[in-house]
Amino acid sequence: MSFLKAEWRRLALANYAVDPSILKPFVPYRTELDQWRGKTYLSLVGFMFKNTRMLGLKIPFHVDFEEVNLRFYVKYKDQGEWKRGVVFIREIVPKPALTFVANTLYREHYQTRPMRHNWKTRPDHLLTQYDWKDGGRWQSFRVESEKEALDIPTDSEAEFITEHYWGYTRITEQITYEYQVIHPRWQCYPVLDYHIEVDFAQVYGAPFALLNDLSPHSVMLAEGSAITVEARRKL
Repeated sequence: MSFLKAEWRRLALANYAVDPSILKPFVPYRTELDQWRGKTYLSLVGFMFKNTRMLGLKIPFHVDFEEVNLRFYVKYKDQGEWKRGVVFIREIVPKPALTFVANTLYREHYQTRPMRHNWKTRPDHLLTQYDWKDGGRWQSFRVESEKEALDIPTDSEAEFITEHYWGYTRITEQITYEYQVIHPRWQCYPVLDYHIEVDFAQVYGAPFALLNDLSPHSVMLAEGSAITVEARRKL
């Protein structure tokens, strides 16, 4: 049985090009940084969980909720084939049960924080906003986009960011957990404007303070889809 089934919807992604040395201490055993055209990306991602089931069950009050995470991209060679995946620096949700289960079973880095979202359909654009409270103040990530989602071009930056289907978690210097995330290819809404008001040092730690003064290389809004997270294995 799959560990988790849900929908991930309206994924706002701000992608920062950073020096790889910043991320090397967080790279899990047996994986290596994955780059796109020589750039190493770190992404701030906000989205909605919808219709969530854990081990086939809907947990009361944990069905629809927000998540915001900071992640980067790695690859792992398995029997001669590259698997492309993500590593999470931190995942923020408003629901404590998910935090407990994910941190206990998957050794992820979830935190429970007050959260809210704002989706609006306006005559000429969509508004998608995710807010979470940390350090005594609200952090915010807002994207304004066109209303029609388009296919993601092949061999594009958007394809690189969205087409990672594995998760890797650093457990020790010689142990990594791997799990598969299954979903179809996504579409993206053309982004018109965005606003990020986040104290990255406060929320994610001192190594990421540089993001406070760094503009993202790109900002995307993906429609998302139904997803499945499979059981983990140890590398």
